[in-house]
Amino acid sequence: MNGKIAFEEHWSLLETLEDARGFVGGSSHWDTFQRQILDLGDLRLAEMDKNGIEFTIVSLNSPAVQAVVDTKKAIELSKRANDKLAELVAKRPDRFAGFAALPMQDPDAAAAELTRCVKDFGFKGALVNGFTQKDVPDSGIYYDIPEYRGFWGQVSKLDVPFYLHPRSQIKSRAVEYEGHPWLMSSPWGFAADTALHSLRLCGSGLFDDYPKLKIIIGHMGEGIPYNLWRIDARMRFSPRGYTGKRYLGEYFLDNFYITTSGNFSTPTFQCALTVVGIDRMLFSVDYPFEDTRDAASWFDSMQMAESDKLKIARSNAIKLFKLNLK
Repeated sequence: MNGKIAFEEHWSLLETLEDARGFVGGSSHWDTFQRQILDLGDLRLAEMDKNGIEFTIVSLNSPAVQAVVDTKKAIELSKRANDKLAELVAKRPDRFAGFAALPMQDPDAAAAELTRCVKDFGFKGALVNGFTQKDVPDSGIYYDIPEYRGFWGQVSKLDVPFYLHPRSQIKSRAVEYEGHPWLMSSPWGFAADTALHSLRLCGSGLFDDYPKLKIIIGHMGEGIPYNLWRIDARMRFSPRGYTGKRYLGEYFLDNFYITTSGNFSTPTFQCALTVVGIDRMLFSVDYPFEDTRDAASWFDSMQMAESDKLKIARSNAIKLFKLNLK
C-alpha cells in the first residue's frame, strides 16, 4: 500500500556514525550502511518511494547523546544534531520531519532543547536512546526518578510524543550477559532494558501526574504486550512496596503506543494488536538497520481489512503527530 508513514527511522552525524558500527552485520555492509544513514535526500527518498512510504520522521542514531558523560558536551551535541537535522528536513518538508535529540544528562536543558526544536523547527517530539550516562562511564540514569518530573511536565505541556528507543547496556552493569555478548544488544538486551525502563515509568506515578503523556516504544512493544497479563496478575500478590494508584498494565495501555519497527512477525503482531488495540499500533521500519522492503512487503501482505491497515500505517500517525497530510 502507498501512503505509509514511518518514524523509527535513523540518521547520523559523522561524529556519531561509529556508534552504529556494532549493529551492522559485517564489514562488507558497512560502506552501504554509511551511505544510507548519512543520507537525508535522494537515496532515502528512492527507498521510501519504492516501498510506499510517503512520510518519515527522522531521529539521531543510538546511543549518541545518551553516551556522552560530559553534560556540557551532551548539550552541545544535541544542539548540533538538531540544527543539522532541521536544515536537512527543511529541504523536503513534504517528506521529512524530525525528532529532537535531547541531553538527558540535564533535565532542564533537555526540556529547553525540546521546546526549541518543537517551536522553532516544527519537530514532532523527541526520540531518546534509553538510559543516560553522566559524569562517569559506569552510570545509567532512568527517567522515572523525581529529578525528571519537570522535564516530563514540559513534554506534557508541549503535547508531543516521546519515543523511548533502545541502547545496549554498559558492560560493567550487565553481568548477566557475561560470556554471551551477542545477547546484549538487539537480539535481546534492547528489548529487556527498554521494557524495564517503560515499566519503571508506569510504576513511578508519572502518569498520575501527567496523564496525557504519550510514550512510544518500538519492536512490537519490546515484549511487554506478550507479558502484560502476567505482570498485572503477579502484582496482585507481590507488589513489594508498589505505590501506584493502578496496575502497571493500565498505565501502559493508556499512555504507550507501539510500532512494528524491526519486528516483522505476524504472530507477534497479532498478539500486540489484541493486547493494545488498533488505535495504539503504528507502522515503522527501523531503517537503515532493517530493510525497508522487508518491513513494507510484510505489512502490505498482511491478511487484514484495508481500513485497519490504513489506520496502522497512516491515520494513527497523522493523529498522533498532528501531521498536515491528507
